[in-house]
Amino acid sequence: MSGETQHAPPVRRARGDGSIFQKRYTDRRTGATKKTDMLYMKFYVGGKPVVEATGTTNRNKANKALRRRLGEIASGRYIPADVETTTFGQVKKMALDHYRANGRKSLDRFEDAVSHLSGFFPDQLRVRDISPDRITAYVAARKEEKAANATINRELAALKLMLRLGERAGKVVNHPYIGMLEENNRRKGFVEDDQFVAFQAHLPPHLKAPMEVGFITGWRVKSEILTRQKSHLDLKAGWLRLEPGETKNGEGRMFPLLPRLRTVLEAQAARTEAIEKTTGRIIPWLFHRNGKPIKSFRRAWLTACLKAGFAQVVSERPQKIEAFRIPHDFRRTAIRNLERAGIPRSAAMAMVGHKTESVYRRYAIVEEKMLNEAGVKLQRLYDSVEASATTVVALDDARAARGVKA
Repeated sequence: MSGETQHAPPVRRARGDGSIFQKRYTDRRTGATKKTDMLYMKFYVGGKPVVEATGTTNRNKANKALRRRLGEIASGRYIPADVETTTFGQVKKMALDHYRANGRKSLDRFEDAVSHLSGFFPDQLRVRDISPDRITAYVAARKEEKAANATINRELAALKLMLRLGERAGKVVNHPYIGMLEENNRRKGFVEDDQFVAFQAHLPPHLKAPMEVGFITGWRVKSEILTRQKSHLDLKAGWLRLEPGETKNGEGRMFPLLPRLRTVLEAQAARTEAIEKTTGRIIPWLFHRNGKPIKSFRRAWLTACLKAGFAQVVSERPQKIEAFRIPHDFRRTAIRNLERAGIPRSAAMAMVGHKTESVYRRYAIVEEKMLNEAGVKLQRLYDSVEASATTVVALDDARAARGVKA
């Protein structure tokens, strides 16, 4: 066979080494089978074949791309191509859709958290580039803006949800650990009667009644009071109602129409009836603004707080007001008033809508009656100690009184 040309057998890659190839396709115009100019690579992850475009027509560059992928697989750093390109905007949309689809009552608060995150993480940012250092930088930036730890934690929780949903959809892998900040859960904000009167005086007319109802009942202003319709008020039976499914814990609730509350609601019902007669249309809402539901009251709240002395202007252009009171202070105040009135906790919890007594510890509410009783008992102890001390007679004096020599 000396006259024959010898050909070396083709070098075949081992399965674990992957391969570079051109895809075949059928030309629609001619029907001929052709090959793509783009080179593709095939490799295996967990025993399953994966095909990705190399992004080049140069075989040397394609081989480098393949070796890079094989190195990532070997070191556990491999991220699928479709996952590698997942953006913050995509997982943000997943989270917002999740909240809206499930009818979450905290959607407004979640959207607020997302808006702060969006100011730091642009929509086009790849999720894989959201590193621990970047998250730490976000926390530092929010602290410079004077955001409270609790506020920042709600925003970090929103980011966690985005990453979890992305992972569930197969769009995110190996997302970073997100640690939460320490926060003080003890609430201290209360509104006294005279403070509420000063605050209410500066509210627009359509907010006076719902704010007073919030002050009396402790119900959540936006989700539990402004959503009330006239059908939820039963003046004859003497109840204001929340239906099952409308509350945070999903349970229904009723609040008795004590005289102060009845006065407010009867006046509100009369105003609504007058508007209906004037306009010739039916208004279903218990609280409204010229017949339309009240969606937001943030600016009115800040303005009233500022005029009543419960806020300060921290920036003139644009004007930014920092309030010392928030609507949730009404809830804490109502709980404290129920405690002061000596109402059994089981009844009080049912009225304001709490399922466990942990809220009292979290709100740091201590009954004044309990403290006064504790003070009286402590004084009794001191009195008994002083009484015992005055009855002790020195030993020498006692012997002298009996005529006994030492």
